[in-house]
Amino acid sequence: MSYFRTASRFTAPVLASLGLALSLTMLPGCGARQEGETATATADSTTQKPVVVDTIALKKQAMRRDSLKADSIARKNGQLPGAILPGHRIVAFYGNIRSKGMGILGREPKEQMFRKFEGVLKEWQAADPSIPVQAALHNVTITAQGTPGKDGKWRLMNSKATIEEVISWAREHKCILFLDVQPGHSTLQVEVPKLEQYLKQPDIHLGIDPEFSLSTMPGVRPNQRIGTLDAKDVNWTINYLARLVSENKLPPKVLTVHRFTRKMLTNYKNIKLDPRVQVVMHMDGHGEPTLKKDSYHDYIQTEPVQYTGFKLFYEYDARPKPHHIMTPKEVLTELTPKPLYIQYQ
Repeated sequence: MSYFRTASRFTAPVLASLGLALSLTMLPGCGARQEGETATATADSTTQKPVVVDTIALKKQAMRRDSLKADSIARKNGQLPGAILPGHRIVAFYGNIRSKGMGILGREPKEQMFRKFEGVLKEWQAADPSIPVQAALHNVTITAQGTPGKDGKWRLMNSKATIEEVISWAREHKCILFLDVQPGHSTLQVEVPKLEQYLKQPDIHLGIDPEFSLSTMPGVRPNQRIGTLDAKDVNWTINYLARLVSENKLPPKVLTVHRFTRKMLTNYKNIKLDPRVQVVMHMDGHGEPTLKKDSYHDYIQTEPVQYTGFKLFYEYDARPKPHHIMTPKEVLTELTPKPLYIQYQ
């Protein structure tokens, strides 16, 4: 895999490591008195203004330095320390703990849901004993709305109490956690930083959902049309997460990008990977198995980015009969490449 250069932090203490010495101010000029001047006279001199420091250029140098370091480690060892993929298969329950309609995560009482989840994890481990299963919760944390709200952005963020509760659920059951963003008529650049205090934690990762990204479609309500993101949006997100990894000395973040149509993600070839962020292109469509497999082939397999994911729907995949929810064995034998991220909604 060829990695590209992305963002990281630059601060003053690393100037020396970059070989950059900066003089922020200059001493005033000293004037010599000419013959005939009074003692109070001074030369015509002025204090020079501080040197202008191009902080953007310096930050870019630091970003490149951290990216080169990460790339070097990944090339030597195969991955960065603490990376989840490809050494594990992530199996996640998706939804919102405050909503019965968004997925299995909030549909059933907590303990009943976790008993079901434990059985699912065992099924996946039995289907492929060669790779350990990593349990995950995937909570939609910034959610597209059916009304515009006060600012007209058609999205709403979970309360701090809700986010902290789902974090406690995840840690209680030894799960990693994905916070998912449906930006509505806002943008990832505005919404993702709202989650920074959580993303700074090593066990919390990110999902972004082009289906509900409508900033380029004025007047369109969520669920009226399928939204879209471009490679530049994904690259911005990768750079953002890479910076958090470097700043906070974190293991690599996992970023899931939902997809089930071609237009949901444009210019995928321009996505620039960074070893500090592991990108999962996630086949998010529901329906009967043949349709799901075709979608996986057309939008995930034939337009590869890095790792792949596959979603299974408890409520929709099995309807109408005789359709059924694909089993772990079916997923692993009938999809190429074998997905390393599995999500149940």
